[in-house]
Amino acid sequence: MDKPDDAGIYKLREDLALVLSLDFFTPIVDEPYTFGQIAVANALSDVYAMGGKPILAMNIICFPINKIDISILQEILRGGIDKLREADVLLVGGHSVEDNELKYGLSVTGIVHPDKILANIGAKAGDKLILTKPLGTGIISTAIKAEMADKDITEKIIKCMNTLNRRPVELMSKFDVHACTDVTGFGLLGHACEMIENSNVGILIHASEVPFFPEALEYARQGLIPGGTHRNQQFRAHMIDKNKGISEDIMHILFDAQTSGGLLIAIPEPDANKLLSAMHEEGISDAAFIGEIIDEPKARIVIE
Repeated sequence: MDKPDDAGIYKLREDLALVLSLDFFTPIVDEPYTFGQIAVANALSDVYAMGGKPILAMNIICFPINKIDISILQEILRGGIDKLREADVLLVGGHSVEDNELKYGLSVTGIVHPDKILANIGAKAGDKLILTKPLGTGIISTAIKAEMADKDITEKIIKCMNTLNRRPVELMSKFDVHACTDVTGFGLLGHACEMIENSNVGILIHASEVPFFPEALEYARQGLIPGGTHRNQQFRAHMIDKNKGISEDIMHILFDAQTSGGLLIAIPEPDANKLLSAMHEEGISDAAFIGEIIDEPKARIVIE
């Protein structure tokens, strides 16, 4: 069994490789069942982003047995198993420990042809960038915790985070995708920086084309910015060039730490148009062109 790199990819034979992921986190919504579903969608996303098909999963649970009623855990696991069934993934076991803080996630194993493994590097000048889900769930989750978000926007972001990245991957498997990553804790710009760091290409982002929840901008203006979003911005600021017209609130959205976000896909322009059209036909209505890969400046992101 060959392991060509540290990306959790194991080559078994010429036509088969395993892709592995591990994710777990603390609750971001009050309903245990919903939390379980989001946790599963988030954990599966790493395998989807590598072009893989998740097939097996194992639960990872940290639970304060003396502080929280066991029925809460049962609902979390019920939500998780229902989402796994939706994804056609088999739960084969798990591990649990007693802890002071509730955490839930999964270890996921998927399969992919070795020649079709996608990485978050390899984008080429001229590629178009497609983002499949709107941004802002981190900021809105902060507003929910502060009891400042209404029911409508809460339901919208739950639906977004609950949605598997399965169908976009099935559609893009028909095309020559050069690079792909899921947009999660590092935010759009953090993950985009990983795409071009130490490379001979850069990225141009059209801020007005990036899909995001309008409420996120409102909450950002009120200062409801998660700590992770601030850390993302501080860590990657040296790689970003932005036009003067781009507000700090928009930058907060572009750096917003996402849970179970969409895919960021770099694909040659002719195929990009076909892929985006296919996504819209399949009901992935938020998918949008947000920029392109450029020759200069190298290893930097320009936002206009």
